Amino acid sequence: MRRYRLENVDTNERERLAVAIARRLSKHGFQALFAGGYVRDRLLGVEVRGDIDIATDAKPGEIARIFDHVAGVGAHFGVMLVIERGVPFEVATFRADIGGVDGRHPERVAFTDAREDAQRRDFTINGLFFDPFTAAIQDFVGGRRDLEAG
Repeated sequence: MRRYRLENVDTNERERLAVAIARRLSKHGFQALFAGGYVRDRLLGVEVRGDIDIATDAKPGEIARIFDHVAGVGAHFGVMLVIERGVPFEVATFRADIGGVDGRHPERVAFTDAREDAQRRDFTINGLFFDPFTAAIQDFVGGRRDLEAG
């Protein structure tokens, strides 16, 4: 795994709210990393306009117990919607997809760790994770190299 660092976390309200969610998960003993487009946009140095997805080792029931405003939008796949000050965030349990015919709709999932979760993602760039506490990028799948290659 390769590690990189970013600067200036917490620069807008959405980031502050995402960090607050990650902090709360961490206080309950869980890992919380930002994933997907947020990491891509930060590495490209462009303004983050979309959602900030949070990946964690907390399971859906644990997420529901930690947060007051939560909905199970895909709880059987490990995806919960946490509402923080009226802003929705997808909080997804690290998982491996099992079965399915199209690579996007598994028959079932197994909860796992960040390394295995990165392997199942559609693009290597989406397999990058950002630790909001250390500003480190975790790259298990060569996503940064692919991003730099265009």
